[in-house]
Amino acid sequence: MEAKEQVLEAMRKDGTPLNAGKIVELTGLDRKVVDKAMAQLKKEEAIVSPKRCYWQAK
Repeated sequence: MEAKEQVLEAMRKDGTPLNAGKIVELTGLDRKVVDKAMAQLKKEEAIVSPKRCYWQAK
């Protein structure tokens, strides 16, 4: 499973807006990997930010 798929799955499973630190805890991935995956998901418009520094799946 790709890192961005893991990040998206963690967001969907939790169901609340998450910051990158919480995603690192949930997935066990490295922070740099999470940041890169989130950047790709933002470009694809697969995630949205309901409040500053927190993201959730569309």
